[in-house]
Amino acid sequence: MKLRCIVVDDEPLGRNLMVENIHLIPFLELAGTAKNAFEAMELLESNEIDLIFLDIQMPGMTGTKFVESLTHKPMIIFVTAYEEFAVESYNLEVIDYLMKPVSVERFTKAANKAYERFNLVVKENNKSTDLDYMFVNVEYSLVKVNFETITHIEGLKDYIKIFVTTATHPILTKSTLKGIEEKLPEGKFLRVQKSFIVNLDKIESIRNHRISIGKFEIPVSDSSMDSLLDAIKYNK
Repeated sequence: MKLRCIVVDDEPLGRNLMVENIHLIPFLELAGTAKNAFEAMELLESNEIDLIFLDIQMPGMTGTKFVESLTHKPMIIFVTAYEEFAVESYNLEVIDYLMKPVSVERFTKAANKAYERFNLVVKENNKSTDLDYMFVNVEYSLVKVNFETITHIEGLKDYIKIFVTTATHPILTKSTLKGIEEKLPEGKFLRVQKSFIVNLDKIESIRNHRISIGKFEIPVSDSSMDSLLDAIKYNK
């Protein structure tokens, strides 16, 4: 599973160097870049982000103030040229604190720390994966959904659609795709695009970066194609 990350830095050189480093790490997936905290907020609203590489000294709002403003905080790695912010950053429970210029070795160490933290959280959330169902909220009721009936799931910002074989219409529930992904059994479902999760057992065919499941065609992002082929044990 990859960590979806963004880079926030007002300096183009700083952004570009972080982007280059991200592309070197197999478990990191770049979801976008931002020049300031306000652009970063827009990225967080339109994407599910696991990790932010964040500069501290930026115009308009500093990186530390930006972190303090977040209600749902992804993992944070500060990237800065100023040592004096180190104590303040650790009080914000960030993953790591990188000093510019950042070496590839130091960047890799920080990325590994984030990945280890991420896997610990996923492991905790998956402790009950021996269950073959989950409950979701639908119009003030809890509805049981058997995993084997799910064909795919579509994210719609604050809501998701769960498509099942037992009903003609999808189940609509208020949640995020990331939140529902954590409830699904590991190895049975895969995020193939920022808005779609598929049940691997329900895939009928894959062609031109599109999955066919019954009457539905689901797009597969370039960054997810290798993970999909690995998941279905395709001999490339």
